[in-house]
Amino acid sequence: MVKLTKIYTRGGDKGQTSLGNGKRVGKDDVRVDAYGDVDELNAIVGIARLHTEKAPDMDAILGRIQNDLFDLGADLCTPIEENPKYPPLRIVKEQVDRLEAEIDSLNSELSELNSFILPGGSAASAHLHHARTVCRRAERRMVALSDVENINEFSISYINRLSDLLFVAGRYLNEKGTKDVLWVPGANR
Repeated sequence: MVKLTKIYTRGGDKGQTSLGNGKRVGKDDVRVDAYGDVDELNAIVGIARLHTEKAPDMDAILGRIQNDLFDLGADLCTPIEENPKYPPLRIVKEQVDRLEAEIDSLNSELSELNSFILPGGSAASAHLHHARTVCRRAERRMVALSDVENINEFSISYINRLSDLLFVAGRYLNEKGTKDVLWVPGANR
């Protein structure tokens, strides 16, 4: 378990931060951008959970996702290296598989989708659509990171699947899609 006794260290006062392996990098490093976006995503999921009191099963799914997002942040902040002193925490295939099973289960209960969806409907749904867009940004940053450094293959699979789950969950929390706000192309011409 992590023990935090001191919140500030002054170590970042000159624009650098430590990665999980102790290496110092600039706070604008692509790796830091990637796990920073994951952190932002986690905060938005937390806001969405404030609106799931009538959906305890969904709240449990989102709670598991928040924990996974900390795992993903730990994965991203620790570069892959041969023979590390301590085995790093990595996203595993089973976490991706769980998301796929949850997507399939939730999606099987949704009304048919006949248009693109505008973020809205319920507060929970709107926040989950916001989370989905930040999830896609995190994915883009992770792909950019993978262009310059090796990263865990399951981390990208996880974030890609998570954006799908957030979309389906947003629909689910709009009364299983019946209260989705649909895009009407050219409606205001």
